[in-house]
Amino acid sequence: MTSPFADPSFARGLLLDAQEAGVARFVVAAIIADGERVLLLRRPADDFMPGLWELPSGKVEPGEDFDQALLRETEEETGLTIDRITAYLGQFDYTSRSGALTRQLTFGVTVEKTAPITLTEHDDHIWADRAQLPGVSDAVRELITH
Repeated sequence: MTSPFADPSFARGLLLDAQEAGVARFVVAAIIADGERVLLLRRPADDFMPGLWELPSGKVEPGEDFDQALLRETEEETGLTIDRITAYLGQFDYTSRSGALTRQLTFGVTVEKTAPITLTEHDDHIWADRAQLPGVSDAVRELITH
């Protein structure tokens, strides 16, 4: 598979669509699969949306491209290195803790190896079966099971 970023108009289209919707911030997320299982991380009890299971994800920094942010955030949160970005899987919008309209862009990726997982921001991880996901948001559930 070819990375969606191979087409220069792909990222431009995402930006233009977001501008029209009034999106103030971007988050990128990775669906990392190991067979039928996907990697989920649990938000700590003292964080925004405590206890929620989510995909490895994080904010796109000013001046950073989406693909660069995806590589950086995945490695920072899990210790895993993305080998390839294989697909754009969709998006959803939400209001962040600061009140900013935020758009999460989600990508399918492959990693060099699936272990060990080194957590830096979350308090647990699980390789969850797509058919039996723990407490994830409806939007994440839709992306994973689509």
